[in-house]
Amino acid sequence: MGGCVSTSSPSNCSTRSRGEVDSPTCFDVGCCGSKSTMRTFSDHVIGLQHLPSVPNRIFTNGKSSSSCIFTQQGRKGINQDAMIVWEDFMAEDAIFCGVFDGHGPYGHLVARKVRDALPLKLLSSLHSCQLRQNGTGQTCFKGSSKKKLGSGDSEKDVSAEERLTSLWREAFMKSYKAMDKELRSHSNLDCFCSGSTAVSIVKQGSNLFMGYIGDSRAIMGSKDSSGSMAAVQLTIDLKPDLPREAERIKKCKGRVFALQDEPEVCRVWLPFDDAPGLAMARAFGDFCLKEYGVISMPEFSHILLTERDQFIVLASDGVWDVLSNEEVVEIVSSATSRSSAARILVDSAAREWKLKYPTSKMDDCAVVCLFLDGKMDSESDYEEQGFSSATLQSYHSGNAGESDDGGNKSEPSLQRNCTVRSSEESGSFRNGRLRPEESEGSGNMAEGEDQNWSGLEGVTRVNSLIQLPRFSEERPNQ
Repeated sequence: MGGCVSTSSPSNCSTRSRGEVDSPTCFDVGCCGSKSTMRTFSDHVIGLQHLPSVPNRIFTNGKSSSSCIFTQQGRKGINQDAMIVWEDFMAEDAIFCGVFDGHGPYGHLVARKVRDALPLKLLSSLHSCQLRQNGTGQTCFKGSSKKKLGSGDSEKDVSAEERLTSLWREAFMKSYKAMDKELRSHSNLDCFCSGSTAVSIVKQGSNLFMGYIGDSRAIMGSKDSSGSMAAVQLTIDLKPDLPREAERIKKCKGRVFALQDEPEVCRVWLPFDDAPGLAMARAFGDFCLKEYGVISMPEFSHILLTERDQFIVLASDGVWDVLSNEEVVEIVSSATSRSSAARILVDSAAREWKLKYPTSKMDDCAVVCLFLDGKMDSESDYEEQGFSSATLQSYHSGNAGESDDGGNKSEPSLQRNCTVRSSEESGSFRNGRLRPEESEGSGNMAEGEDQNWSGLEGVTRVNSLIQLPRFSEERPNQ
C-alpha cells in the first residue's frame, strides 16, 4: 500500500444516497492510494521528518483547542514520561491522545519513540483494515455513523456499530504489534531491558476507542443522575498480580512474586535469574521478558459518550500512586481555568508525594486533559496561567535534546524506582468504578471478575527494573 500525506488539505468525502450509512471515499488525512510504491502509509509519514510541525499536534506542556497537557520530572533522573494530543487526527472530529511512561536505562527514548510512531501506525493499520474489510480503493472514517433514514430496522445500524468496533479493535492490535516489532529491530535503541507503558484513546464523534498496556490509566469525569461529578475508570492497571496476567506469565515460565521488603508490589522475573523485576504485565520493549509472558498486546475497549460525560484524564502512574480517581476528577473540574487543569493536577500530585511519601523519590508525572465539549479558555485566560502564544508556538519545534536514535545529549542512566507503600496506606485509597467493555489479549476470564478486582485493588506501582538480568551460559534445567 502506497501513501501520500497532506494533513492540512481538505479531503473529498462522499456519502451514499438513499440515507444509508456513510461510506466515505478518502482517508481524512489526505491519503492517496498508489500502486507504484511499496512504502506504507506510516513509513512515508515518518520519512517526511516534519512530524513535530504537524498542525494541531502538541506533545509538550501546552494546550490545544480542546485539551491541555503537562509533564513534570520527578526525583529519579531524566523525565521518562511522554504525552501527545493530536487533533484532526484523521478527520475534523477525531482526536488522538496518549500517555507513555518509560522505564529502564533507555525508557525515556522508548516512550518518545512510541509517542511519535504509534499514532502513525494506528492510522496505517486502520487504513489497511478498512481496505480489506470493504474491498474498496480509498476510505475515510467519520466521527459518527448516520443511521438509515426512514427505516425501523435497527439490525443494519447495530451491525455497522459492530463493524466499526471490530475495525478499531483490529487496528489497535495491529499497530501495537507493529510498534513492538519496530522497537525490537531498532538499530540505535536498546530495548532489551527498557520499555514503556501506553494508554491511547481516539475520540471520534461520540465514539471513544481505547487501547492500553502497562499501568498508565485513563478515567472520565461524568455527571451522575443528581448532577454531581463522578469518576469513571476507563482502563485497567495491567499489573502482574492480576490473576489472568499472572497465569499467562507463569504458563510462559516467567515468575511472579514480590520482594520481602515490598510485599505489595508484584514483579515479573526471569525463570533462571532474580531479574529484572518488572512491575507490569504488559509493555512495549522489555524483550528480555517477552518469551516469559510480558506482552505488548493491548486491552481494547469502546464506549459511546453521552452529554453527561465532561472530560477525560490520561496520566502516568506517578499521579495515580498518590491521587484517587475521585480526587483527580475533583481537581480537574474545580481548576481555575481549563488550560491550567493538567498543570494543577501535576502540582497536586507533587504535593501529595511530599506529604504521603516524604522519604521516597517522586515519580515523573504526565497528564492529558481532554474536554469533551471541545471548549477551551480564551487566550487571555491562558496567558494568566503562565503560558504565552510564543511559548505555545515553540512547542512544535520539539523538546531540546530529544532523539529517537539514542542521540540524547544527556547520558541515560538506570533509575531504580523505590516507591513503597505500606498495606495500611494502600488500603486507604480507592480507585473509581470501572466501565469496561469486553477486552482482548490474554484469553478468556471469568466475566467481570478480573476487571472489578483490578478496579478496586489500589496496588502500588513500581514500573522500573530492580536490576538488569545477568545471563550465563549455564542455566538450570527447566
